[in-house]
Amino acid sequence: MKTYYYVHTGHRFGLDRFRRAVAILNRLQEENITLLCSDFRIAQIAKEFGIEESVGIDVVRNIPQIASHGDKLIFDSEEANPIMLEDMRRYFSSFIRVSDDKNDKQEGSEFLISPYLSGDCICNGYAIDDAFFEETEKTIEIAYFFGDDDYEKDLQKHLLFIDGLHAELQLGFYYFLDYEENLKKQFTKYHEFEAYEETIKKSKILITASTQAVLESLACGGKPIYFQREDKRNNFDDLFEKLNVPIIHNYDKNKLVEVLQTIGKRNYVKPTQFSNKIAKFIKESLNL
Repeated sequence: MKTYYYVHTGHRFGLDRFRRAVAILNRLQEENITLLCSDFRIAQIAKEFGIEESVGIDVVRNIPQIASHGDKLIFDSEEANPIMLEDMRRYFSSFIRVSDDKNDKQEGSEFLISPYLSGDCICNGYAIDDAFFEETEKTIEIAYFFGDDDYEKDLQKHLLFIDGLHAELQLGFYYFLDYEENLKKQFTKYHEFEAYEETIKKSKILITASTQAVLESLACGGKPIYFQREDKRNNFDDLFEKLNVPIIHNYDKNKLVEVLQTIGKRNYVKPTQFSNKIAKFIKESLNL
């Protein structure tokens, strides 16, 4: 009987789910858990994030080609419809689902990890890697991280949003080669994908559409500003409001300037480190 952790990744979905999986799996290193990614590229370099075993499977329906009936699965994705989820609950001897939807609910025999819900078979919390709870000297005034994915090249289309801020660009993982080179020419300072953790830690202010980057910035004492991309769901709005993170919609430059002018007076809430709680919940739920 084996244990798997599936995350939805790819050039249209980014790496937020992957990054929180890293936070959780780093707390479960003594367990033999194989990470399944829906993209082969990130699976190939997962070891650089401390993950020993990872496999790219292309699409969610390929999970049974790797896993066997009776195995255990942690599932972090919105790809599956209710019928597919019920099939998974039957196929796996233990099934844990990670959800960001405040209107979600625990179903049947599954276990649930959620930043909003609580109750039987539910772990209330969100995951941030331990590395981000180490406060670092802030040497970057403003950093801009659009996200790890930008298939439609929306960053380029909305450069006026950050015009005049002299922000340093953090590049994403799934940018096209020619697109990435073009972006580099438009920023006086930029940071490669490999420098992501360092950029987050050293940034006083982080403007980002990555929900995971917001939490990581908060953990290390930064002041994140979240802007809602048109192609992303707004599942984290309630959590960010609770943490007093400013949220900007529609690339509203005036709102961004207003937030920046008053950011020194904003009382951000330090996020809780739930990774150990989540790891314990996983061990108990999967009988590891």
